Amino acid sequence: MKAFFEAIQFLFVDILFKPLDWLREFELFSWFGANTINWIFMIICSAAIVYWIKQLQIFDEAGTENQDTTAHSFLK
Repeated sequence: MKAFFEAIQFLFVDILFKPLDWLREFELFSWFGANTINWIFMIICSAAIVYWIKQLQIFDEAGTENQDTTAHSFLK
């Protein structure tokens, strides 16, 4: 059983977390370079929020959104 848990440790520490170790070492040289992944995710999330708000506005202007409190059967 000990070998099983050591295999899990090896998988995560020596294989799956290697990119994170590389980013930690890279941060000493370039903070912006090490945080590029965060910037990409923030840009994607910002674009998704803008798209979502535009779609909400389109449905609101068309009047197709059902805002009645009985829109769901469990609210009756």
